[in-house]
Amino acid sequence: MSELASRPVDTSGGVPPSRPRRALDIAGALTGLLLLSVPLLVIYTLVRVSSPGPGVFRQRRVGQGGRPFTMYKFRTMRQGVGGLTVTANCDPRLTKVGKLLRRWSLDELPQLVNVLRGQMTLVGPRPETYDLAEHYDDGCRWIFDHRPGLTGVSEVRFRDFDVLGPGEEVDLVNYIERIVPARVAVDAVYLREPSMRATFGALWDTVKHILGIPIPPLRLDVGGADSPVRPAEEPGSAA
Repeated sequence: MSELASRPVDTSGGVPPSRPRRALDIAGALTGLLLLSVPLLVIYTLVRVSSPGPGVFRQRRVGQGGRPFTMYKFRTMRQGVGGLTVTANCDPRLTKVGKLLRRWSLDELPQLVNVLRGQMTLVGPRPETYDLAEHYDDGCRWIFDHRPGLTGVSEVRFRDFDVLGPGEEVDLVNYIERIVPARVAVDAVYLREPSMRATFGALWDTVKHILGIPIPPLRLDVGGADSPVRPAEEPGSAA
């Protein structure tokens, strides 16, 4: 921790999704919760019986404008085991059921409730934990202005190994100094113009990703002159 600067996340009114995107959020979340009600109950039961602990994991995350909200996920890790909040797929803290849920992104399904409540949107940057967000540098903090998403461009078009070398671990320094800037640059491609067409495109890419259909990574020169370090229209800071 001492190797990285740290300061609290500032709060603001943030940048909400457009009315058409919010309408899509409500329709999509309601449809998903209704159609998946039985699978959700089955997954919840499997998580509860496979290892001690609750079926649903709750965690405070950075929401729109840097404001906190409680995010829901199916629990994929063993209870009472500490460690870095960045979790790799080979993390020994993952349960057997948790590995399967993460492989198919099924652990994220409870976030449909967050979407319905207006705490998240279907497509946007992934919600960060506060202990990691406090280490973000000024060039990446604009991402907290936007409402976090259930999925997003960086979820399907970016992987940690796109910037890490063979055998490199996802430790705190690598995460903050290398992974975060690259991931934020990928999200900026969508956030620059979050149209309905781009939104449906990201959702379709997510479906293909879940089904195992290869999707080419979106490689960007984070340090170059053409790097989309933030959307063209800068987020407002007024509450």
